[in-house]
Amino acid sequence: MIRASCHCGAVELEIDETPTEITECNCSICHRYGVLWAYYELRQVRISGPSTDIYMWDDRSIMFHRCSVCGCVSHWSPIDPQRNRMGVNARLMKPAILKQAKLRHLDGAVSERYLD
Repeated sequence: MIRASCHCGAVELEIDETPTEITECNCSICHRYGVLWAYYELRQVRISGPSTDIYMWDDRSIMFHRCSVCGCVSHWSPIDPQRNRMGVNARLMKPAILKQAKLRHLDGAVSERYLD
């Protein structure tokens, strides 16, 4: 199990497994947020702390969550309760964890395909 948190520590994430892959997406929002995503099933992540601010865009199928205190993007979650996948901002994890994971590049801006 690993732990991750926003800058101020108000939002904490407890995650069952260390990520083996992390994704850098170049879509308009991920590029601006500067996040690296680690993907998990919903049951694998527990989130505690104050309520987060939510932002949705485009087809409004996912909610981007950020700490309401320091503003760090913590994760995204699906709108559809049947979709069992979420993204955790891996930049909130310790750097040593990120070094062990394979970095993949997703062309979210154009093709929606992995470039590697």
